[in-house]
Amino acid sequence: MRNIIFIAVFALVIAAIVPRFAANVSKPQSGEQNARVAVTAPPTPAPTPTAYGRTMTIRPDSRGHFQAEGRVDGQRMDFVVDTGATVVAIPEREASRLGIHPARREYTAQIRTANGTVNAAPTQLYVVEIGGLTVRDVAAVVLPDEALSENLLGMSFLSRLRRFEFANGRLELEQ
Repeated sequence: MRNIIFIAVFALVIAAIVPRFAANVSKPQSGEQNARVAVTAPPTPAPTPTAYGRTMTIRPDSRGHFQAEGRVDGQRMDFVVDTGATVVAIPEREASRLGIHPARREYTAQIRTANGTVNAAPTQLYVVEIGGLTVRDVAAVVLPDEALSENLLGMSFLSRLRRFEFANGRLELEQ
């Protein structure tokens, strides 16, 4: 089941990135990219101060995915960066580490995945930190472990940054 999910997500990532990458080769673009990007890379570097705030660059792993090391409410947590995810998504086992234990009746949100629709429990994360970038009161959902194998860093975090950009083969986040 996990292999099917991974293959489906990988195919979506490739389908979304290849046309944009080809466009970026001819002319550089700035601003937000909507490509779905997943992750497993070297540890996330510390953010670099800029004139505007903090900037962090994440390099892709050997599969072309981006992984960010972070903290949620003080607990260490790794994320796959996913611009196609509306909110931060975490499996039940990770939510449990955070002290989040939704009852079955709280699984009221319907989430569309590559393998169909699953029920998820909406929740709020007090503090999400990626590198030195910090966002408070981040919307998230808890999914059953069988529906999600990795934590997804979705748009409820990314959209609260000053900018995020896929450029020159790297993902740049700025706060």
